[in-house]
Amino acid sequence: MLGYSIESLYLYALILSGSLTFLYILFGDVLDGMLEGAGIQPVLLFSFFTFFSAGGYLLERIQLTGTFFSACISLTAAFIFTVILNVFVLIPLASAEESLVYFDEDLKGRVGEVLTSIPVNGYGEVLLKSNSGSIAKPAASFEDIPVPSGSEVIIIDIKNGILYVSIYEKLEDLI
Repeated sequence: MLGYSIESLYLYALILSGSLTFLYILFGDVLDGMLEGAGIQPVLLFSFFTFFSAGGYLLERIQLTGTFFSACISLTAAFIFTVILNVFVLIPLASAEESLVYFDEDLKGRVGEVLTSIPVNGYGEVLLKSNSGSIAKPAASFEDIPVPSGSEVIIIDIKNGILYVSIYEKLEDLI
């Protein structure tokens, strides 16, 4: 076939599909927009061809079987690896979006740190940390007592976007 060995064709296909996969990683958002309604996932297509050509090249290189069986084994392995990639990597990544969206009611009972001290009948600022980020909110003392900066506080109530907090006392500190 055009004077190239099958091993060379597998190698060229591996280089081409690997390069296309790399370019897709860099510029994939553009292609995703063009193929939005088609139901085609280019990353799966590129990874299938990469696995197929890599397997075919390796099997031809070590020459354990004939060319036809090498191609069949490579096709089967590429299909299995692509399914594994899709099920264990791509699907979980697609559903793992994090967001800082929260509701004020969700903040009740959370523990935070006072950034700006809260004076009597005044306002300060409390920092709430979570796995997805940090939120700084205005706060007032629930018991109308001063709360120094750096104190741990618990959110008792929320009114008009202002946290009403009390100093957090751990159970082991009370015993």
